[in-house]
Formats: sequence, C-alpha cells, structure tokens
Amino acid sequence: MSNTRVLDSAVPGVSHGAGVRPQSEDTLYRKVFRKLIPLLFFSYVMSYLDRINVGFAKLQMLNDLSFSETVYGLGAGVFFLGYFLFEVPSNLVLHRVGARVWIARIMITWGALSAAMMFVKTPTSFYVLRFLLGVAEAGFFPGIVLYLTYFIPPSRLGKALALFFLAVPAAGVLGGPLSGWLLESFHQVGSLQGWQWMFLIEGIPSVILGIVVLVVLRDRIKDAHWLTEQEKSTLAANIERESQRTIGASVRDAFTQPLVWVLCLIEFCIGLGIYGMGFWMPTMVREAGITGLLNIGLFSAIPYGAAAIAMVYVARLADARGDRKLFLALAALAGAVGLYLSMSHKDNTFFAIAALTVATAGILTAFAQFWRLPTVLLSDRAAAAGIAIISSVANLSGFVSPYLVGWLRDTTGSGSAGMYMTAGSLVLAAVVTVLLPSRLVNEKVG
Repeated sequence: MSNTRVLDSAVPGVSHGAGVRPQSEDTLYRKVFRKLIPLLFFSYVMSYLDRINVGFAKLQMLNDLSFSETVYGLGAGVFFLGYFLFEVPSNLVLHRVGARVWIARIMITWGALSAAMMFVKTPTSFYVLRFLLGVAEAGFFPGIVLYLTYFIPPSRLGKALALFFLAVPAAGVLGGPLSGWLLESFHQVGSLQGWQWMFLIEGIPSVILGIVVLVVLRDRIKDAHWLTEQEKSTLAANIERESQRTIGASVRDAFTQPLVWVLCLIEFCIGLGIYGMGFWMPTMVREAGITGLLNIGLFSAIPYGAAAIAMVYVARLADARGDRKLFLALAALAGAVGLYLSMSHKDNTFFAIAALTVATAGILTAFAQFWRLPTVLLSDRAAAAGIAIISSVANLSGFVSPYLVGWLRDTTGSGSAGMYMTAGSLVLAAVVTVLLPSRLVNEKVG
C-alpha cells in the first residue's frame, strides 16, 4: 500500500454510489452539509471564543489582580498542556463511544469551566482553571474533523473543512466587539468586574450548544434518520472506495508515519502565529493607538473579517490550481511579513492595523489550507489517532507562544521580540511545506 494517499481527482458530479445520478449525488452532499455544518460551525465559534477571550479579559484583569505579563502568558498557555495531554485519548474515546455523546460532554464541561473563570483571584487559580479548561476541551477540534470523515469522503471534504474553519475568523469578528462591549458596559455591575461578566456570559452558550449537539447529532451514516436508505448506501460506498487508498488503519500506523510528524512541525509553526495573534491581538491594537475597550474590540474584528474573505478566496484558487504547497506556503509567508511590519511600524496606527490584517489573513488561511492535508492520510483508528496527534502536538504552540511572548514583553519591555519570533516560525512553516512531496499536496480535491 502506498505511503501517500492519492486524492480523488474525479470530475465533480460523477456518481460513485448505488445507482444515484450525478445531479442527485451533488444534491445529497448539499443535504449533508446543511445538516452538519451549521451546528458544528457555531460550536467551533464558541470553542475558539472561549479559548481566546482571555486576551480581552487581560485588558482589565491584569490591573485588577496585579498579574504580570509573564503570569498572563503562562496562564493563557497552560490551557494547551491540558489539551495536549488528553487530546489523543479523547479522540479515541470519541471513536469508541460516538461523536454525539462525547462532543456534547466536551462542550458542556468547557462552557461551565469557561464561565468559572470569573472566580479567578490568584495566579494559581488562573493556572488551574485554564489547565482544566484545556482538559475539558481536549479532542473537540480533531474530533469534529474526524466526525466529518464519517459522512464526507476526502474528495468532498475540502469544502466542508473550509466552511468549518471560517468559525475561527467568525469568532474574532463576533467576539471582538462583544467582548469589548461586555468589558465596558458590565464593568462593576453587581459588584463584578467587566471581565468576570464576560467569562460568565460567553461561557453559557457553549453549555446550551452542547445540549443541542446531544439531541441533534447522529454518530454514523446508519444512524442518520434524515437520510434515505439509498442515500446511506451512496455515502457509505463513496467513503469505503476512497478509504482504500489511505495509509494504515491502526493507532500504531499513525505514530510510525514520518509524514505525520512533518505535518506536526508545520502546524506547530502555524499555531505559534495563530495564538500569538489570538492572545495578544487586543494588546497590539491598543498599542497601535486605539483607545476604549469597545473600540479595541471593533478594530480587533477587522483583521478577522479580512481573514474570512481570504480563506474562502484562497481555497477556491487552491482548488482551481490544485497547488497546495504554493498557497499554503504563500499564506504563511504573508502572515510572517504582516507580523513583522505590524511591529516595525507600530507607531503608525493605520499602517499597523493594516499589517495586522495581512498577518491574520495569512495565518488563518495557512491554517485552513494545512488541514486539507492530514484528513486524507489515514483511515479508521489511524485517522482518530493521527489527526489528534497532529492537533495535540501542534497545540503545544498554544503553550509556547503566549508564555514566550509574555516573558519577552516583561524582559524587554516591548512586544516586538515575541512577534518577530512568531514571524520566524511562519517562515519555517513555509519552507517545510515547500519540501513536502508534491504528489501529496498538489492534487485537486473536488
């Protein structure tokens, strides 16, 4: 069996199912998208918002609790230690017990713990709650990616992932203004600070969505009551046909494939950019000259809005050109250049915000393009483990990035050094991407 999965390059609309006409098959996948993507999209919006809203809380809580930048950076990053330690086991449990129960469990517990962040008083309580939040959320992202592979074959998975990944910039667009407004409007309401209200109000929707997931999701194709028997047969046949060209079917296969670890390195470097931006964006916007908590939230939304547009546009170009390496590498380089310029011209408000916009668009586009790759490498339990391995190792960047940036800010008195380090990691991601085997990344994905 080949060590590289050959992506399906069949003409869109060609039927692979049991007697389903081409037009019917396209209609079938639109139906699957409508049933799955909206709920998963909004769930990921809340996941990402509950993960990074500490960046907005920082604008108040550091003064309220007398935390240093290093304490904040360590607390923001320790989330990912819990995430790393429990992500692979969590994904394997999901594969065993089913997505409906496990994803719901993840969402309900992380929502409750996110709301409990309002009770932080000391560095220790900050570290403990952030660590537990990571443990609770472990497995959510790779679990959703894995869950989509149960219903959608690789030749059509790219579009689903592109729509799903739009939740990241959507969380920034919605969460920035919302967080800024909550910090400003609820400050000292009912004897609570604005950041305490923010954690409480933004944690509750995750609990509610978790209950909805428990009611609405179905674990496998055979359990989906909204599919006819013929539709179930078509989906299962397409997935079975394409899964015959994957590498490995066991957990051991996932750990022993060198390419899995190369992908871990690329996503780790991209992750340094994602969390460098996510946890420090409000601070960088304020340092660019924007004042007022609501204004900071509104200006923080601009880069994420641009990123959403870039992710969709580049995904279409990459599909049309069939050149994964080019667009992934260029996006990472754009993120690096944007970060560098945002720091080197941070005294110019307009230029700094424009550079942050380029950086965010580049980093998140690289993130979306990257995840088109590992979903086509492994099958069955190897997929459950492999996707989780890549995600969990890469998520260590979420610990490294905020801690190092915070330490460098305290040590140097400036945020520039940390962002320059982050820009360098994105350049490394681009270089390693270029060295990937072309036959893996330069195929059209329907």
